[in-house]
Amino acid sequence: MSETSLLVVENFIGGKFVSCQEFIDSYDPSTGEVYCKVPDSGKEEVEAAVTAAKEAFPEWSARSPQQRAKVLNKLADLIEANLEEFAQAESRDQGKTVAFARLVDIPRSVYNFRFFASSVLHHTTDCSQMDHTGCLNYTIRCPVGVAGLISPWNLPLYLLTWKIAPAIAAGNTVVAKPSEMTSVTAYMLCKLMKEAEVPPGVVNIVFGTGPKAGDALVGHPDVPLISFTGSTTTAQRITERSAPYCKKLSLELGGKNPAIVFADADLEQCIQTTLRSSFANQGEICLCTSRIYVERSIFSEFLEKFVAAAKKWRIGAPQDPNNHSGALISKEHQEKVRSYVALAKSEGGIIHCGEGVEKLDLPECNKNGYFMRPTVITGISDNSRVMQEEIFGPVTCVSPFDMEDEAISRSNDVKYGLGATVWSKDVSRVHRVTKQLQVGLVWSNCWMVRDLNLPFGGMKRSGVGREGAKDSYHFFTEVKSVTIQY
Repeated sequence: MSETSLLVVENFIGGKFVSCQEFIDSYDPSTGEVYCKVPDSGKEEVEAAVTAAKEAFPEWSARSPQQRAKVLNKLADLIEANLEEFAQAESRDQGKTVAFARLVDIPRSVYNFRFFASSVLHHTTDCSQMDHTGCLNYTIRCPVGVAGLISPWNLPLYLLTWKIAPAIAAGNTVVAKPSEMTSVTAYMLCKLMKEAEVPPGVVNIVFGTGPKAGDALVGHPDVPLISFTGSTTTAQRITERSAPYCKKLSLELGGKNPAIVFADADLEQCIQTTLRSSFANQGEICLCTSRIYVERSIFSEFLEKFVAAAKKWRIGAPQDPNNHSGALISKEHQEKVRSYVALAKSEGGIIHCGEGVEKLDLPECNKNGYFMRPTVITGISDNSRVMQEEIFGPVTCVSPFDMEDEAISRSNDVKYGLGATVWSKDVSRVHRVTKQLQVGLVWSNCWMVRDLNLPFGGMKRSGVGREGAKDSYHFFTEVKSVTIQY
């Protein structure tokens, strides 16, 4: 592709598109070709965005929740009206199938705005009366100011709007930095701001890398809170940079999510759902299942059927509606995921399907894309890096267990604690096991069923804080206690 035909993304600051002096190449993961130029922003661009956000804050925060909700609903309507265009762009930018973007990413982005437009209207505050002192106590919640939002590359618009919507609904203004690898749908969102009547400066989006743009945002003294979704390693850096300013932090991080399959599970439903929980979106979801513990009496049957189903999971051109998965995000990430499969093999693991076992037949135009087949591994020790570290790709390990306590202990024996699934018809067992799992979310006999009213987040190194209707509202506001004597 020639330089003149490349899409050139621009920063969005103070309601205007602003060009940048330096750019980063962005690749189409399905072809391996550069198709887009993304701003390589730094301190100067972040400073301009923060200034614009500070200037917009007084007027925006003074609006009523109903007035702000009206703007959020307009944004939702505009995204929905352009759903197909957004889905095509998300697929090309991230590598996922158009079908997945059309079914999951963009509809959820629309819903994020509608949900928080509604939920912000229904929060209540606390009140207590002290008759013996003649005092009335109550709380009020106020927006914090300029919110710094950093979103990842796996669900680009989905997770960006998951942060923007509650932040501006609560009355904050924002400076957002999407991943430099998936910037296009955020850029498209900026083009809708004027039509949705979002005042200039309320939403500012600065594109660039973490070490430059992200670091400048996190370290800015006039950005009192940071909401970040991404890796645990990056979160550690954000925590260090934020510490001198005592910033509020919301950190949604990695996972090494187990599935526990008991002998009484509905095996057909379990296998189909666990196939999806392991390999959907190329396995590039923080909630994907990467460890499957199966009760020994059904282990062989489960493994045989699961591997057979994994072999039928179609990989290929994202535009093909028959494909279940597209390409991984980058060449570097593809090599990283493959390295874990190689490590498993070197440690005596058995690769039942996928990487190095099955040939991947791709169209000619996708030969240089970053594709990888679903890979199922057995025979790996729980102490292996393959079982301990987040792979973030289409790789899952299956192991047998004998006792319930063993399954719980092994599930908890990692540094992460984001999500888990439990498969059993025994309701008492489900409640018992769920209580003991060290994770923030548990699904039983299902996966990824979400009520946005409920808290989302993890334990241990999977994050700090929670997101959801009430939790996001509390994060994006400061509470103030008031006492009046009468």
